[in-house]
Amino acid sequence: MAEEKEAQTAIPWHSLAPDNVLSRLDVGEKGLDENEAAMRLERYGRNSLTPQKKRGPLLRLLQQFHNVLIYVLLITGVVTAALGHWIDSSVILLVVVINALIGFMQEGKAEKAMEAIGGMLAVKAAVRRNGQMQTVIAEELVPGDIVMLQSGDRVPADLRLFHTRELRIDEALLTGESVPAEKSTATVDEHAGVGDRKGMAHSGTFVTYGQGSGVIVATGDSTEIGRISGLLSGIETLTTPLLRQMTAFGHVLSLVIVLIAAATFAFGVLVQDYSATDMFLAAVGLAVAAIPEGLPAIMTITLAIGVQRMARRNVIIRRLPVVETLGSVSVICSDKTGTLTRNEMTVQSVVVGSGCYEVSGVGYDPHGELRNNDHTVTIDEDPLLHELARAGMLCNDSNLREKDSQWALHGDPTEGALMVLGMKMGMNPEHEQESLPRSDVIPFESEHRFMATLHHDHSGHAFIYVKGAPERVLEMCHQQRERGEDVPLDRRYWETLIEQMAQRGQRLLAIASRPVDASMNCLSFSEVEDGLSLIGIVGIIDPPREEAIRAVEDCRSAGIRVKMITGDHAVTAAAIARAMGIGDGENIKAITGNELEDMQDAELDKTLEHAAVFARTSPEHKLRLVKALQAKGKVVAMTGDGVNDAPALKRADVGIAMGQKGTEVSKEAAEMVLTDDNFVSIAHAVEEGRTVYDNLKKAIIFILPTNGGEALTILAAIALGRMMPITAVQILWVNMITAVTLALALAFEPPEENIMRRQPRAPDEPLLSRFLVWRIVFVSLILVSGTFGIFIWLRENGASIELARTAAVNTLVMFEIFYLFNSRFINESVLSRKGLFGNHYALIAIGVLLIMQIGFTYLPPLQLLFHTTPLDAVTWGVIMAIASSVLFLVELEKWLVRLFRNRTLQV
Repeated sequence: MAEEKEAQTAIPWHSLAPDNVLSRLDVGEKGLDENEAAMRLERYGRNSLTPQKKRGPLLRLLQQFHNVLIYVLLITGVVTAALGHWIDSSVILLVVVINALIGFMQEGKAEKAMEAIGGMLAVKAAVRRNGQMQTVIAEELVPGDIVMLQSGDRVPADLRLFHTRELRIDEALLTGESVPAEKSTATVDEHAGVGDRKGMAHSGTFVTYGQGSGVIVATGDSTEIGRISGLLSGIETLTTPLLRQMTAFGHVLSLVIVLIAAATFAFGVLVQDYSATDMFLAAVGLAVAAIPEGLPAIMTITLAIGVQRMARRNVIIRRLPVVETLGSVSVICSDKTGTLTRNEMTVQSVVVGSGCYEVSGVGYDPHGELRNNDHTVTIDEDPLLHELARAGMLCNDSNLREKDSQWALHGDPTEGALMVLGMKMGMNPEHEQESLPRSDVIPFESEHRFMATLHHDHSGHAFIYVKGAPERVLEMCHQQRERGEDVPLDRRYWETLIEQMAQRGQRLLAIASRPVDASMNCLSFSEVEDGLSLIGIVGIIDPPREEAIRAVEDCRSAGIRVKMITGDHAVTAAAIARAMGIGDGENIKAITGNELEDMQDAELDKTLEHAAVFARTSPEHKLRLVKALQAKGKVVAMTGDGVNDAPALKRADVGIAMGQKGTEVSKEAAEMVLTDDNFVSIAHAVEEGRTVYDNLKKAIIFILPTNGGEALTILAAIALGRMMPITAVQILWVNMITAVTLALALAFEPPEENIMRRQPRAPDEPLLSRFLVWRIVFVSLILVSGTFGIFIWLRENGASIELARTAAVNTLVMFEIFYLFNSRFINESVLSRKGLFGNHYALIAIGVLLIMQIGFTYLPPLQLLFHTTPLDAVTWGVIMAIASSVLFLVELEKWLVRLFRNRTLQV
């Protein structure tokens, strides 16, 4: 069966004539008989996608624990349980379970994507078997089946068309084109892309207009959508920079803790003559002190808060760590249709014999005006505009409806644009149709490339209106309308305008008319082949979103390059790129998919340095471009809304799907979804991602000095042969309460002012730079000096071990409260109203922590649990004086660093 499927895929059916295809598939126009269909079903398999192997729920859940930070937490939980501190042990294990459940729920992205693709196969299809029409379940279709298509049908398999009548198919999910593709029976080049295969209808696409018949040439995995499914299942989902950094950090930290604990044990036993039991407990205390057990929980919570912030800005995050990845995005590869553009065709320019006009307004909202040289023009001022708008409305099968202040189109997007044009000029479609009712029509077909309608008014007059491809309509015209009369056609004038408008990426329609005898009731081709008068030409385009243009500029300011990767035509893509400011200047050239296929990897690598627009791309092209950018060290975000985008969405560091117009496949393959389909939301998401990363760094440089101070305090005590100033249980208390209060407050820090004027951080940038390591060491030394210092001072003045330890713990906690303010800004001073009071969550956290410390110090049950004792006012005064020193020392360090950097820049 595998060989049969490969054979289906290998044949370029679109390049073979229909008769040849029918012959190769051994089928006539009567279709297959039931016996042959059953044999082929056994031979080729069912018309469904092969389900991917899935991991069982238990294995998926267990794999969530396969992380070095989770191991660190588990070890910490075991240690705390061994110390008899069951409450802290339960809290730690609860953090582990929460982390695992979050990962478990976010897993299975590829499986869901495959299910979504599988659901796109049609349920039933109209098939000719035994010479009769039958309705057959789509899964039972086989190569050789003759399928009938009509408006509203979903194509059930890949078909080679052998009969079409005005057939148009929406292939946006495969090609990204905003306009339904016109289908014919014509053959095309063997290497033609999906969007250029006029004689093919592909599985999962929708028939928007007309009728057609075709023979099935591929089913299931062998279809175009099945091929994309295979790409999707074979793509490895990349881990995020943060997870890579945290994994490396966890490995290093674990190794360092084990080595220091072992060295401390050996030093205490061999040098200081401590007993092995005492030193084992000291080593355990050192390990507990050094492990930042609150860090994974804070990391998860900080990311979750980022998710909530993004949800308020129309961004839904499907995979938690990707929040941070957004902060390092350096390239955004964007689809065009519906992402950068509105996916609503709009007339932007009108040319008649009396002049050229620009049309304002976008989409199907009929509000706008015509302007000529910045002068607003009405149809009363130029009767030709009235005639053109009327012709566009009458030679038209679409209609517009308003519901809840939103305009919706029913019909072809290009015809809808003409209807909107007339309404912008103040014309009423119903009134025009009543004034000049239609008598007959020659529907649009790709073979003749025009549509013609016959109309009679109520005064005994008749008119023919024609619209179509400009080069075809010009052949049918010998005259042009000008100042209310017909004059000889100036063909060179129109051809020059056509070329200029086409270079702007506009799709062109020419509109012509001809008065005929009122007795005519039937249209024939001979009546429209010549003798027409050209009224004018309209330029139609799917316009860029205004807010997306601003978002592209915001991305440029943030050091992020935007590249357009679309299935649309090269000229259209380049025009939209110029309008949006994508690329460098006016001389933008779109690289086509065929050109990409001819490029070697080295040439593509060089091309990516300057090329910003890629057109007529297939799913493989998009995937190759994403991989090539990643190979250059870029962190890539990819936007898309179709099935053709899904492989690249999954491969990208950040896959971004459209929530409104995107397919379920694209949403399942992506890490984030834009609920408003607005490119500007990506800029917001990048800002939030950078803020999250900043806040994670702030949390880390806040938490680690606490662990460093605790560990150094124990090391200092062992080195000096003194008793432990803080017990392991007291260390756990400090670590847990400060993590869930003070460190958590840093997750709510607002973005810093210059956050979107920075360059993206390098993906290989270490989580802790040399400067941050210095800050951690510097603060750790301040903490150990004050904490160990007050312990020694009290002991030498006759205080009990309980009192000295209570004072040491409270000094450490007060150090952290003051240091929290320092941590709000990594480089800037906090000695201002904004720095001290700009985060009300920090003030609330300080209040909660003070209450907890009062309980720790004065409540009898906690005194019994932690071996604490009350402190008097004098001791509290000493504690506050010592602890506040960290605020001023760190601010002094910041000032010196800023001074040094400014002088370096001046030099």
